[in-house]
Order: sequence, then structure tokens, then C-alpha cells
Amino acid sequence: MIWGNLTQRANLIKLGVLVLFSALLLSCETVGYYTQAARGQLAIVFGREDIQRLLSEQTLPTDLKDKFNEVLLIREYAVSELKLPEGENYASYVDVDREHVVWNVFAAPEFSTDPVNWCYPIAGCVSYRGYFSESGAERYAAELAADGFDVYTGGIDAYSTLGWFDDSLLSTVLTRANYQLAGLIFHELAHQVVYVPGDTTFNESFATAIEREGLKRWLLHRNQAETIALAQTDVDRQRQFVDLVAGHRKQLDTLYESDSDARDMRVAKARMQQQLRDDYEQLKQSWDGYAGYDSWFSSSLNNAQLSTVSSYNDLVPFFDDLLRQSGGDLEQFFDEVDKLARLSEEERETRLQDWL
Repeated sequence: MIWGNLTQRANLIKLGVLVLFSALLLSCETVGYYTQAARGQLAIVFGREDIQRLLSEQTLPTDLKDKFNEVLLIREYAVSELKLPEGENYASYVDVDREHVVWNVFAAPEFSTDPVNWCYPIAGCVSYRGYFSESGAERYAAELAADGFDVYTGGIDAYSTLGWFDDSLLSTVLTRANYQLAGLIFHELAHQVVYVPGDTTFNESFATAIEREGLKRWLLHRNQAETIALAQTDVDRQRQFVDLVAGHRKQLDTLYESDSDARDMRVAKARMQQQLRDDYEQLKQSWDGYAGYDSWFSSSLNNAQLSTVSSYNDLVPFFDDLLRQSGGDLEQFFDEVDKLARLSEEERETRLQDWL
């Protein structure tokens, strides 16, 4: 009980530091934003239930019991074999009682696919602003739209606190297949190993490399080699989706850089958006009817939405190569990645360009 109280006190101090930081250095509007973020995180911290305790309850539904047992096995493997952070990560469960845990707001100018960036004390500059309530996200999105921006709001089911708090299993991810849940946990824990504020491509590529390598090792460890092909299908579809959207994004960039007037650009923009939908329907035919991206394509496909699909995994081959150079030793690999992360932005970019 004493340990629990000390942990809760430490969590409150961390949240208080962030709110105080925003109050001292930033605008009143930003203070309000950080306050809702602190409240949302606090609700998760104090909503935690120990998974081991839940498993001891006789009334726990069988499907939840099976999922919790699987998560504990994944967690144990992540720590012992993948050398990912231990702590109490994924040892607790939180029912957030909503479809998504966070809603991210994205924005871009009407005639540009370059996203608006927001900067934060811990994460650095990123191309989204997160809210713990859908209504809060929609209000802010409406403000941006009133200022003439293309806006897009997307629900997020999980995120990493970058080691500030022990991450919990959330109810928003329970419907995922077990292998997808394993990949998610490996990915989010990787962000606690190395994270470069503001360098999304570096961070996501590293976490994705760990996710895929960890999942492959995990499935082989569980004698589920046939599931590796299933996971690879997910990767292939994601790559085709990204390539499709990125190709159309480049076409829009060319349009926006042209001398066309605003009215003509709006007409051409709408035509390109419809063409993207048509091309997706063709691509889906090669997926045997898989409809996992239908919801995404049901939205407006404006610049803000397209800006959310970038080649954030471009550096995955680099990290795969670095892991091979490390002889498959993850601790040595993490050391090498940490050295890269500590370089200046210019030095890191030079190293990556040399590899390319």
C-alpha cells in the first residue's frame, strides 16, 4: 500500500510539472490544452487494475482471461528476450469506456499537404494535437477549419508515455488478434528505449523494426510460424496503402505548386480525391475483399488526412541492417541506436545519408 501511494504521488508530481511548465511559459489556450491532457492521463493512471488480481476473480469472462494471460506472456517475453523496459508496463488494465483513448487533430493549408506542427516539452514537435475527448478534438478542429485549414480528426487506440508512466493495457485494443497485440506492445515499449524529440521518421522506423523483429521471434518461440505469414500480409497491405496515398499526395503537391488559380485547384483537388478512392477500390480487389482501410477512405481525403500517411517507416531497412551488424544482439543494437540518437540532427542525418 505504501509503494502504491508513493507511485501515485510520483505520477501526480510528473503531471503537475507538465501543467506548471505550460502555465509559466505558454499561452492561456495552451494551459487549457495541457490541463485536459493531464486530467486524461491521470484518469488512466488511477483507473488501473492489476491484471494478476483480475485473473483471480471468478467472475472474469473467459475471453478477457485468455487475453490477459496472453498479454502477461507477451510482456514477460518482451522483457526477458527482447530486452525492452520492465517496470510495470502492461501489468495493469484500464477500461477507458470509449471507442478510442485519444483523438488526434491534424491540420494542413487548403493548398498544401505539409502538416501544421505543434511542439511539446517531452515529445518535441509533431504533426498532431491529441485530446482525451472526441468533443474536445472536434471543437479544436472546428476552430482550425474556421481559420481556413483542412482538418482531420482520427481516433487513437494506444500510445506510449515514453517512460514517464508505466503503460497499461487499454480496453481499446482488446479486439485485436493476439499477434497484433504483441506487435503493438513491442512497438510502444521500443519508444521507451530510444526516442528523439521531433524526429518522427527515426522514432517510428526504430519502433517498427523492433515490432517486426520482436513479433517474428515471439511467433517462432510460440511455434506459430504460420502466423508470421499472416503478419507479413498486414505489413504488405500497409506498404501498399502508404504507397498509394503517397503517390496521390505527390500529384497534389505538383498541383499546388502550379500557377492554377484557387478555383481551378479546388476542382482538380476534388477530382484527385475521387481518383484516390477509385484506385483504392482496385487495390482492394487484390486483397481478397479485405476492408481494413474502408473507414479511412470514407473520410474527406483532404490535405490534413493525407498528411497523416507518410513514409515514417523509411528507415526500417537501416535499422534492420544495424541489427544484423550487431549479430542479432538486441542490447548491442540498442546501444548503437542510442549513440545515433545522441548525435546532433546534422550528424545523424549525415550518418543516415552515408548508409543510403
